[in-house]
Amino acid sequence: MGVLDKVTETVSDVVAKAADALGVSEESAGDKKKKAPAKNSGSGGTIRIQYYRSFISTPKTHKQIVRSVGLTKLNRIVERPDTPAMRGFVKKVPHLLRIVE
Repeated sequence: MGVLDKVTETVSDVVAKAADALGVSEESAGDKKKKAPAKNSGSGGTIRIQYYRSFISTPKTHKQIVRSVGLTKLNRIVERPDTPAMRGFVKKVPHLLRIVE
């Protein structure tokens, strides 16, 4: 029996013991691969973002941020997922966007 066979046998034993401890069949223990759910900050729902000041004479990056959020006209409100990325967009341009409660 080679080294590889011994390692394979040991790993199989460990998987079988773990499956027994968890109450799962051995075949499904190794086959199941689940993605972890995405984590949201705060309430985990949505936030409402309002575009309340014009981006005329602002840097190009500020204009790109406003457009990437999905806002095209003044005083429009959009609902977006409450994620750190969305909150970061609003923090970058607080003079143009605000979160409406």
